[in-house]
Amino acid sequence: MWKLRAAVRQGLNNFRHDDIFIGNTPSNMIIRSEKNWLKLLFVWNGSVLRLIVPQLIFMFAVGIVALMTDGRIFGEKVPLNTIPFTLAGVALAIFLAFRNNASYDRYWEGRKLWGHILVSTRNLASLRLSCSDVGEDEKDLFLNRIIAFPYALKHMLRNTDASNDLVMLLGEEEEKGLHAINNKPMAILDRLRKSLFSLHNQGGASDTQVWLIDNQLSQLSEMSGGCERIFSTPIPFAYSVLLHRTVYGYCLLLPFGLVDSIGAATPIISVFISYTLLALEAIASDIADPFSRNQNGLPLSSISRTIERNVRELNGQAIPDPIRPNKKFELV
Repeated sequence: MWKLRAAVRQGLNNFRHDDIFIGNTPSNMIIRSEKNWLKLLFVWNGSVLRLIVPQLIFMFAVGIVALMTDGRIFGEKVPLNTIPFTLAGVALAIFLAFRNNASYDRYWEGRKLWGHILVSTRNLASLRLSCSDVGEDEKDLFLNRIIAFPYALKHMLRNTDASNDLVMLLGEEEEKGLHAINNKPMAILDRLRKSLFSLHNQGGASDTQVWLIDNQLSQLSEMSGGCERIFSTPIPFAYSVLLHRTVYGYCLLLPFGLVDSIGAATPIISVFISYTLLALEAIASDIADPFSRNQNGLPLSSISRTIERNVRELNGQAIPDPIRPNKKFELV
């Protein structure tokens, strides 16, 4: 039965619902080769420029207004020069750096957690294969549950439906038992642990093997908990609001502080400075949620497929194709 399911699944491995994007579905992590300096200036896909074009157009219009009115609002001259903007710019740069560092810490921690999941699932599969077989179906089911764990975790972190992947990996009967459970990754680990103790009772695993396998299961539980912590604990909203207001206030007032100094160049310079500040804010917002399906999110589907390939290779099964970047350099 498991061999038949594996064969069917091999034929469908490139047709998973999570790997197909329709309409306005969010983009995915951008993987590009290094471009030369000239091409890099005009890269569109993967740049946050596409997210902030409306804001930049608005800032350019504000710059035109400041230039045409000679820095006046309702006929009154706005008494600004470059000195307060220099002082405010230093403080704003420090605050932006703090916000980006906090966001990148979350991104990098998420990547490290999934790196540990990759290592632990390999170890877990290798340890299970070192045990005595008490049935081919039991062994294949154990290994398929290992593969199902990262897929279930990915869907939980992305708030997507895991049914299709779990049916292909575990069968309809077991998926029905998981369907009503909110934390499917922990339910799968629980079933793996019960299978381990059943294997031990049947003489298929020694006390040492049980201890080693259970230790890997505990590590997967810790990694899952770490991902849930990042997912359920966003950066405090007050930081985002303060940064957002400060950046937009700075950019809106900037043309009125520059117009007396640089004249006709005010709209262009204002847009250039606004691009830097608005782009940094957009990047910080993107990477603060490392599990989202945007262009700066982690490629969880690709990592899950890598885990599946490694486990199946250890078991001598057919290996599904890896997920590669599409024509837009997006990796899911």
